[in-house]
Amino acid sequence: MGRTVSAWVTSGADYLGVVGPFAVDVPWWAEVEPVIAYVQGVLDVEVLVLRLLRVDGGEGGRDGHVTYHVEALRRPAPGLLTRRPIDEAALTRPERLRSPWARVAGLREVFGWATELLAAAGRPVTGPIRQRKTWNLAGLFLLPTDRGTVWLKTTPHFAADEGAVIGAFANLDPGLVPTVIAAGPGRVLLEHLPGEDCWDASVQAITSAVTRMVAAQSALAGPAGHGLAGPAGHGLAGPAGLGFAGPAGLGLRDLRGSVIAGQVRDLLAGPVGRELTAEELAGAHRLVERWPMLDECGLPDTIVHGDFHSGNWRSDGGPPVVVDFADAHLGNPVLDGVRVCDFLPETKRPAAARAWIDAWTSQVPGCDPARALSVAEPLAHLSYAVRYQEFLDGIEPSERIYHLGDPATVIRAALRVRPAWPRAGSLPRPAR
Repeated sequence: MGRTVSAWVTSGADYLGVVGPFAVDVPWWAEVEPVIAYVQGVLDVEVLVLRLLRVDGGEGGRDGHVTYHVEALRRPAPGLLTRRPIDEAALTRPERLRSPWARVAGLREVFGWATELLAAAGRPVTGPIRQRKTWNLAGLFLLPTDRGTVWLKTTPHFAADEGAVIGAFANLDPGLVPTVIAAGPGRVLLEHLPGEDCWDASVQAITSAVTRMVAAQSALAGPAGHGLAGPAGHGLAGPAGLGFAGPAGLGLRDLRGSVIAGQVRDLLAGPVGRELTAEELAGAHRLVERWPMLDECGLPDTIVHGDFHSGNWRSDGGPPVVVDFADAHLGNPVLDGVRVCDFLPETKRPAAARAWIDAWTSQVPGCDPARALSVAEPLAHLSYAVRYQEFLDGIEPSERIYHLGDPATVIRAALRVRPAWPRAGSLPRPAR
């Protein structure tokens, strides 16, 4: 279908009019750079997209006709906008759950924070800040400096503290993660990573990313892969000298086995459960009872990336760098093993599974990562259902369209799973 756009333009407290409808060549709703380029071309002033107001048609975060709230940073010349009647209350109505970066004041504050920190570091911003992406889970902005591009990422209250999590991994393998320049609550400044996202990762790149991530996760789990120290909230064991603070210090969600199983049961007992048939609900409850089987596989609880697919790796030809730790949590690392396999073409999934199994077998002798993959494949979908509900509960109404129906959808996906991963010895060795 493609995406068409209408921009409802304000300047301060004033509604100025509408630009559009117009077509853009990128279908994804969150990708706002082409929207900005078109509106700036019409108005000849700098603008920012604050938030999505409504979508007609489209699904899955793409296509359809999308209406955005756009802020002009200075008033354009008269006559450039269509002054058509709109629901002005949609622009002005207060909303408790609105993202800070979906407000003009919030954007000015975070831009000021980033600009001041970079100036103090001797690399002042040398041009306009470019807005690349905005939606309820993140805002992404590029800041030019005389020493290269810097990325500013903003995240919601229910996201992990990416600066702290990246720092924990950087202590073990600095090349595995991006370089953090500065971080604060709901924001992080990162050095630019050259290259491309690794959607079409080679087997060599897959093996590199998986092996290095597992090595770091095993080290963060404690000596000899013994896992998190003590009951929930009592600290995370780590290599001596790292000064690693544990759950309380990183503020990570605790999604270890019994915790996440309980959260899934709560989800099934609420409105999401009522979206399922009686047969689906019973099947989901049976799956939840599989969670203790993961403990039998011998993998340690550790810091889980939470969205470890190859689109969240970046490479310029060298070993991939892993980005986007907003879904990081404490739990069983098998979720990352399932995630990387799920997003790859079918021809490359065996290589990813083989690399993940070999890596954990090497790090924790005696564990059974192949069985863990098989047990966890449907359970991963139930974990995603909990996370999608967290999104829905934590974002403003107009942006819930990104995730509406997702919890029930992934629960049904869990019920359709037929475990794909055989025992370790039957998986082929990846080609070198």
